[in-house]
Amino acid sequence: MLNPYLDIIFRSLAVYFFMTIALRIFGKKELSQLNTADIILILLISNSVQNAMVGPDTSLWGGLVAALALFVINFIIKKLTHKYKLVNDLLLDKPEILIHNGTLDFNALSKLDISHEELKEAAREHGLEHLTDIKLCTLEIDGTISIISKDKTNLKETHYKRKHNHKNFRK
Repeated sequence: MLNPYLDIIFRSLAVYFFMTIALRIFGKKELSQLNTADIILILLISNSVQNAMVGPDTSLWGGLVAALALFVINFIIKKLTHKYKLVNDLLLDKPEILIHNGTLDFNALSKLDISHEELKEAAREHGLEHLTDIKLCTLEIDGTISIISKDKTNLKETHYKRKHNHKNFRK
């Protein structure tokens, strides 16, 4: 049997990688705007994996060792994603182009479940009346919709955060 603290570190790393892979598979485009169900899910997941990380050791030291292991692996992963493109590509999403030169990318919009109304709302929040006034519209990795106007003088400095997932986009 391993040293109890090495066991906690191993368990914590296993849970960290499991959660990273699960978020990558199930998507994280909604993480920037958590709704009640998302918060409940996060709380339940954290509670369900806590025992998997510390096992029978529910002491203060066991919890601190688990937390330290998570901070260290998170630090290492961040350094690796900055240094190695392959690690970055595996772990992080890419921005998605939604509109280019006034033309909507219906495949991307459908895949991301972004509705026409949601796009129009984002355009209005950026001070634009029509979607055709948009040079470039992108869903960023943090869940915001960034817009670059064809007319640079008409653009308001705002970021549109997705409030919920609409599935009523019409082509």
